[in-house]
Amino acid sequence: MSLFKKKEEKKETCCCKDAGASENVCCGKPVEGVCCVKVLGSGCKNCHTLYENAKKAVAEAGLNVEVEYITEMEKIAEYGVMSMPALIVNDKVVSMGKVLKAEEVKKYLD
Repeated sequence: MSLFKKKEEKKETCCCKDAGASENVCCGKPVEGVCCVKVLGSGCKNCHTLYENAKKAVAEAGLNVEVEYITEMEKIAEYGVMSMPALIVNDKVVSMGKVLKAEEVKKYLD
């Protein structure tokens, strides 16, 4: 009987991890524009506000992209983010430590 079980590995939901050197490739396929949007946060009011504003901006831009909200500190640390909330577009940190309005988020989605 084992007291310590191996943690189950979680698969990444974002396809940008396989993008490699090219910025216009996602999951081995060429992409145009935005393929993923993430908000990194601790679960505080400001983080939730950025998440809602990001969802609104994606909807207004007419993108078929789901906004992911990440609160796991391990994953947040992988991005090198030191202040939250942070906005990630196509697996790149575009803003951190600011609560952007929907109009400001849309600028990063072009």
